[in-house]
Amino acid sequence: MAKHAVLSASSSHRWLKCPPSVELEKGFENKTSIFAEEGTLAHELGELSLRYQLGDITKRSYDSKVKKLITDNELYTNDMPDYVEIYTDTCMEKVAAAKATTPDAIAIVEQKLDFSQWVPDGFGTGDFVIIADGTMEICDLKYGKGVQVSAIDNSQMRLYALGAITEFSFLYDIQNVKMTIIQPRLDSISTDEMTVEDLIKWADEYVKPRAELAIKGEGEFCAGDHCKFCKAKAVCKARAEKNLELAKYEFADPSVLDNSEIADVLARAKEFTSWITDIEDFALQKALSGEEYPGFKVVEGRSNRKWTDEKKVGEILIEQGFLENIIYTKKLTGISNMETAIGKKEVKRLLGDFIEKPPGKPTFAPITDKREPYNPAKADFMG
Repeated sequence: MAKHAVLSASSSHRWLKCPPSVELEKGFENKTSIFAEEGTLAHELGELSLRYQLGDITKRSYDSKVKKLITDNELYTNDMPDYVEIYTDTCMEKVAAAKATTPDAIAIVEQKLDFSQWVPDGFGTGDFVIIADGTMEICDLKYGKGVQVSAIDNSQMRLYALGAITEFSFLYDIQNVKMTIIQPRLDSISTDEMTVEDLIKWADEYVKPRAELAIKGEGEFCAGDHCKFCKAKAVCKARAEKNLELAKYEFADPSVLDNSEIADVLARAKEFTSWITDIEDFALQKALSGEEYPGFKVVEGRSNRKWTDEKKVGEILIEQGFLENIIYTKKLTGISNMETAIGKKEVKRLLGDFIEKPPGKPTFAPITDKREPYNPAKADFMG
């Protein structure tokens, strides 16, 4: 079984901001998800492809390993190689660029990285590391499509960079570090860059003291966006106190909200709704295991009727003279499902001329959102 770091790089955005959350999470079960397992498969495919392109393994070995990996794997879809290829192509383009300036530049796949100089027992794995004269770049594949992840100020990538500096600085004069996140299913590639001097200063002055607090279960609880993946988020009192501030908001005018007050409520509403949902989900699972909550009980929700044998139902109706176009409905599956079924490239090749992307419905977003402001004239024109 693989060893997992207590203060992992992937959860660093949380324990750096809320050090005692590490201790609070210890009473909760570690759970994986189908999305994590899907990401693992994509990473394995990417690793094999990169090793083959770098000459680490033969074509025969590559084909054999890929076949073994995807055979009977229910998480494999026909569009996965297309997305993985975006990641591997990006990595190999960076290798070519590095070798153009530094002929003896090196590229390493799945490099074990140790940053325990700053984080107790801190270690991780860099998906792809490139080292050229004066510059090192770390590339990371994010296969998920639920949340866009940026490399800018990304603590996971910075910790990986620290591990890579520790590993290679005695062999190479590394002055600058690039950190790139490739998220192909969201068409997102982002890069952050900083000097090694600034990176180590960040590690010494910010990471190390907070990691020491986290490993001891000390420090102050701090609720925020980083709570999203915390295992204790449903029962954390700091998060509850922060969200309950909305309920006791003091408004300047007793009768109407002004624009600044509405903006303040909008800024809190999403997190408040998420918090309530987390508590409801947590309480339901506990109640199903026998826990009791005063004033509440578990009941059976509404359900929809369904056929137990669709084939038999169809046969009976056809025998009775009903027409097929009445008892059966046919609808072309959506574009994402089609890409999953036949592959992203095939959809683009065969059906690209029949695909359009109309403007999305207007919705509120923070001013920091990278999307352009909604343009009604543009939406009318495209509609």
